[in-house]
Formats: sequence, C-alpha cells, structure tokens
Amino acid sequence: MKEREFYLKNAERTKNPVGKAMFQQIADEELEHYQRLKELHEKWKAGDKWPETVPLKVKQTVIKDVLKDVLEKVDQNTESDDADLEAVRTAIDFEAKGASYYAKLRDEVTDPKKKAFFDLLASIENEHYVSLKDTEEYLSDPASWHTKSEHHGLDGG
Repeated sequence: MKEREFYLKNAERTKNPVGKAMFQQIADEELEHYQRLKELHEKWKAGDKWPETVPLKVKQTVIKDVLKDVLEKVDQNTESDDADLEAVRTAIDFEAKGASYYAKLRDEVTDPKKKAFFDLLASIENEHYVSLKDTEEYLSDPASWHTKSEHHGLDGG
C-alpha cells in the first residue's frame, strides 16, 4: 500500500487542483485493487488453490475523466511546482511497473480466469499510466497541453 500512501500524501501536499484530484482518484482506485487482491489471496490460502470464483470486476477507473472535469472547474493558469512534477513522474513509474507486472502474470498463466483477472489489473494500471503521462504534460506546459487538447488534429482545408 506504499503507492496509495504516496498518492494520498501528494494529494494533500499539492496546491494544484489537477494534481490533487488525480492523486486522490488513483489512491481510491489503488485501495480497491488492494482489497480485491487481498480477497483473492484469502480465498487462495483457504483452499490452497486458485479459487473457483475470482473477482473479475473492479470498479471501472474514471481517472481519464478527472483531468477534464477538474480543468472545467478551475483557473487554467493554476501554478504547479517542481514537487508536483516529480511526484507525477514517480507515479508514472509506479503505474508502468504495475502494468508490466500484471501483464507478466497474465502471460505466465494458462487458466482463462487467471488471465482475465490479471489482464483487467494490467489494463487499469495502464490507464493510470496514460492519464499520469497526460498530467505530466499538463504540468510541464499547460499552454501547449490546452492547445493540443482543444485541437485534436489539423483539418486539411
């Protein structure tokens, strides 16, 4: 749960509303992941084998909506500091390692239930990673991030 503690600490520390919302949301989702894994471990330990019923669902991640929602409500010129950017980069590393770990577990097992469970966890960690990369870009250069997010592509005409 060190990742969750890290996210909560940074949600409290940062003055930037985007960073605050992002860290809080990921902390909440990490708690749910921990609870699901703990439940699975307890079932596994009790039966000394992979349980027949595996929690293949976790609450859908809403992390991709956090940045958009917060930006609609706050001053777009909100400052961030170097600690915010450093914290986001540390979080990116956590999520990349988590996604890689769950993908490795998924690829090592043959049971379809196990594969589905680890694939779900890997995909959620990957969503966190992508959202944090987006947050990193926003904190590094808000003006460019806003321009890019408002104009998804060039029209040829």
